[in-house]
Parts: sequence; structure tokens; C-alpha cells
Amino acid sequence: MTQLGATITREGIRFAARSSSARRLWVSIFDGQGGREIDRLELQPQGDGVHALLVPGLVEGTRYGLRADGDYAPDRGLWLDPDKLLIDPYAFEIDRPYQYHWRLAARRNEGADTAPLMPKVVAKPLLTAVPPLPPLFRPGGLIYELNVRSFTRLHPDVPEAQRGTIAALAHPAIIEHLKKIGVCAVELMPVTASIDERHLPPLGLGNAWGYNPVTFMALDPRLAPGGLAELRDTVAALRKAGIGTILDLVFNHTGESDRLGPTLSLRGLDNQAYYRHQQDGRLANDTGTGNTVACDHPVVREMVLDTLRHFVRYAGVDGFRFDLAPVLGRVDGTFDPDAPLLQAIAGDSVLGDRVLIAEPWDIGPNGYQLGSFRPPFLEWNDRYRDDVRRFWRGDGGTVGLLATRLAGSSDVFGGAGAPASRTVNFIAAHDGMTLADIVAYERKHNIANGEQNRDGHNANLSWNNGVEGETENAGIIKARFADQRALLATLFASRGTIMLTAGDEFGRTQKGNNNAYAQDNAVTWLDWVGRDKALEHCTAAFSALRHASPALTETRLLTGQPPPGADIPDVAWLTETGVPLGEADWNDPGRHRLVMLLGNASDGRLAVLINGDRRQCVFTLPARDGFEWRPAIEADTVDLARPLPGRGVNFMIERRAAKVRGRKGS
Repeated sequence: MTQLGATITREGIRFAARSSSARRLWVSIFDGQGGREIDRLELQPQGDGVHALLVPGLVEGTRYGLRADGDYAPDRGLWLDPDKLLIDPYAFEIDRPYQYHWRLAARRNEGADTAPLMPKVVAKPLLTAVPPLPPLFRPGGLIYELNVRSFTRLHPDVPEAQRGTIAALAHPAIIEHLKKIGVCAVELMPVTASIDERHLPPLGLGNAWGYNPVTFMALDPRLAPGGLAELRDTVAALRKAGIGTILDLVFNHTGESDRLGPTLSLRGLDNQAYYRHQQDGRLANDTGTGNTVACDHPVVREMVLDTLRHFVRYAGVDGFRFDLAPVLGRVDGTFDPDAPLLQAIAGDSVLGDRVLIAEPWDIGPNGYQLGSFRPPFLEWNDRYRDDVRRFWRGDGGTVGLLATRLAGSSDVFGGAGAPASRTVNFIAAHDGMTLADIVAYERKHNIANGEQNRDGHNANLSWNNGVEGETENAGIIKARFADQRALLATLFASRGTIMLTAGDEFGRTQKGNNNAYAQDNAVTWLDWVGRDKALEHCTAAFSALRHASPALTETRLLTGQPPPGADIPDVAWLTETGVPLGEADWNDPGRHRLVMLLGNASDGRLAVLINGDRRQCVFTLPARDGFEWRPAIEADTVDLARPLPGRGVNFMIERRAAKVRGRKGS
């Protein structure tokens, strides 16, 4: 198989690119600063659409780009234009970030050469492969979703020059925080090089999230000035601390957008192969971004697999989260859970043991596919998010839904007798309101995004505790703290993998902005100095309890039946008086909002006491001879074990006692 990209040899550099539609391909060589084109050499056809050329004398560090010529007919999906400098799809280092300019989208013969506007690929030898170690992360653990730039941009202990970079994640202060809250793996929002959407620069805004890539392997120089080695070294440092690394990758679309978008790489090389099209020749748009990558095309499938192997072999990552993952499984536009690409990823010798997480929806036909992916894929569970929010917002008839989510969402993941849940439970994610904003805003506040508040979700299932936004009312502040604590406790008490978004453990706010993708500023930068340390201590305590309780980290679905090898049911659902919930209790939409999850284990029982009411309630725990109940979390500076005044979640644990006595908990 032909090695694509730039391969450094003793004789020089061999360039190879693939295009089934270009008649001619060139490599443009630039000076050491990437500013002046010093040579343009035509690649030679090798068969199967591959064009290649060995250029003697070139060495590591050479800066280059590609050019292609052929038919230019956008209505037929052909965008070949030799005036467009193109980034090699197999580039893994570029010399500067992408910057949007209207000339990048100019039609052929209507704009000048785009080379001055484009980054240049830096030819580098591959790093030495890291040892093939198994992933640290295991399903049931805590994933910590973070934006590399906003996470450390304001951290006072991180050296200023390092803030906002991947290397900052290896700083001792960062690792100490991750360990304090029990993170099992960090999930890095996209770190590959991306470009701003064309409407953002005129507004003085830029894409802060990175979900608009150009090519798939090259890291963004702003996030990884040290290139792939910076990612590899950070992954190693995190692994040494017992923390895995998961990369959030975008294979569903690119920043070349719709027919009015820029020509940067794939479009200018082979648009018909890399993107899906409708029958009339228009770009398919299953992503809402203007284009959809053709993941059912063999060339794309090979490129995606090569990208994933690249990050495993040379950076040692634990796995991947796939943005808008149904696109990866679309065959001729229809989602197929057994699509060749999905099967190839799961069955690959390098990738088969990696952590694989699907965001199981896109906006294309039948795009909502929660529960449809095959093992070993885990899936983001938005039903968990919505049902937990509904319960704590106070919606009626949600006790049964809450119990189903706490037990692993068997209605979604229990098909065909599946014993374990593949759920990734979360209350909040990068897309939507923060945890603190869920309890402080009933409505989105996205004016700063420049779209007259039209962008972002309207149905946030949020509440404000009496005042919209910031307040100095002590009672409302206390109620919001209690609500955040209750949401966090619910998350850590839930079966399956759980995910926390960075800063939600200490009350980060985006002032009600639920679509802050364009806010590379204080809206998204985490405030480490002003963080809510009491809430952070709560999170750490809940996480420590989860780590110490195997029953909480298991992924086996709770069924109310004895698990294999046991003689007692795995869970019981009780009222606040300690008796089993009856059918009327489950189905009565007006029932008071109290429930007890009683988990059974060989070393004792764990009780999760859930009071969704505003009034205080005393729970009666069932007693057993020879056992006693005590708080599962010892009292500390924020009195986590003290009975809550009103609604909230408490944990009680049963242990053997020297003498028999009953105990009530709250």
C-alpha cells in the first residue's frame, strides 16, 4: 500500500497524494519561513488515483503544500483549481493556524493564489512509536471533558507561556486537581487544527471549541506548539498519574463548509470522493455545517483508520470520542450499525482495545441513533441528561424515569439481553448550559454570539430558583448550591460510565450562554481563583465514594433480580418509609418526589436517599440483625453528611456492627 503524505528518506522526501478526479497534481516547496514558493514540482501518476514524486535533497523541516488541476464545475462536485494551495490530508504538522479569508472561497479565476493565506505543511519524520499499553480507562469510570485552551488559560499556577496548551495539562497543579476529583480519563475537545466559520471574523469572534477541522491528523499549533511530541509527552505524564486520555475527533465534516466555503484541502483534491452528495449533485448536509464526510468511501475509510492508528501509535491515547458518530455509520446516506468503517474500527488490531465513544446523533435522516451502536462503543446518553434535569426541575411523573437512568438505562441499552450498559451519563456537556447555569437560568442568553439569540437549544430543562441569572440573595444562592450538589450526587450514583465537564465541579458559569463555541474569552475560560471550593469538595467526596464502592462503578444493568452467583436482588426501590415502591407509586404523576435506591452487595448495602421535594424528610432505612447504617461520606468542612434542609441526595452505608441496633438516616 502506498504511503501517503511526505516520507523522509536518505535520498530526499517522497510526496504522495491521492485524487481520482485531478488530471495533474503538484507539490509546492516554500522557503524556511513558509512565505515564498521556491519550487513547484509535478507528481507522477502511480495508479489507483495516487500521484507521487521523490524530490532529492529535501530534508526534515521542509515546508510544502499541494495543488491540483482538472475540471472546475462545483455543480458537479468538482473544485479543482491550481491557484488554491491545499493542505496534505496526511499532514501531521502545520506551521501556523488557519485563518479565514474570503479569497480562500473565491471561484476559479476570480481570486489570486491563496498560498500567502495558508499554513504550510512541515515535513517531519514520525516519532518512535510508544509501547502498546492497554488503556487505563475502563467503562464505569469518570470521564472529564475539557477544552484545552479554556481549561488552563487563567490558571495561576501554570506558567503563562504554557497556559492554554496541551503541555499545561501535565503541570503538577493540573494533575493534582484531576486526581482530587477522581478523574479516570480526560476527554480533550478537538485539538486538531481548525478554522473559523466564515461569519465569525466579521463579528470579532473565533471558534473556541475546535469542531471545524480541515484535516484530521495535524494538531492546532496554538494548542500544541510542540507538535505531536507535546501530545505524546502529556499523555505519558497523565498516564503516570493514573489518568487516561481520550481524543474527541471530528470525522463528520470539515471547515470547507458548503458551496460558498473555502477550498483548503479535501475539496480541492477530490471533492467527489471525500464528501457525500445528494442526487442533484449538491453537498449533503447531515451535520448542519454545510458538508458531510463520505465515511462509506474506501479512501475516507482508510484515512480515518490511519488517523486513529496514528494517535494510538505515536501518542499513546486511550481512545476516542466521535462527534456526530452516525455519519461514520452512514452507507449511501442511511445509518447502518454494521457499516464497514464502524466494524473496521472495532476489529482493528491497533484500535480494537481502545475506548470508543459515540455521540449517537446527527441531523440527517433518522439521525437519532441512541442505543443503536454495537459493543464496544459507549454512547453519550442525552435521555439521562434530560430525565435527571426534569426530575430536579420538579416535573411531575419523573420518579420512574430517574430510577431507570440511575440503573443504567435498560430501556436504551438492555436490548437482546445485554448484561451491561454502554451509557455515558452526563448532566451537562460543552454543548449547552453549564451545571451552574442549569439552576440559575430558565432561558438561554446567547446575544454575545452575534446571532440575535437564535442559536443554541431553546429547551434546556433548566430553572433559576426565583431570579434569572446573577443574584446576591443568600437564600437563592443556597438553593442553587443545593441543586448543583444534588445533580452531582445523582451523577456519581448512576450505573455506567459518567462524564463531568471541566469546571462544573466548582460552579463555572457562562452567564446563560448555551452555545459558547465562539467565545474564546472569559465566558469560557475557567475561573480558578473564584471557583466554588465547597462544591469542589462535594464533587471530590462523591467521586471518592464512587471509587470505593464497586457497586457504583459496575456497568451491569440493575434489574431488581439477583445477579449471577448471588441470592439477593441487586437493587430495591423503596419509599421514604422503607417499604417497596408499588405500581401506584411509580405511575402517579402527582406523587411526592421521594425515593430510596437500596443497592445490595456482599459487604453490606448502600442506600441513596433522594429527596426531590423542597421540604425536609426523614428516611427510614430497613434494619438487619448484625448491621448498622452510617453516613457513607464523613462530615467535613462543608458538612456533606449532615441531613439536608429540603431536597437533595444523601448516601448511607451499611456495615457489620458489634451489636444490633436500627438507625434512621436523612
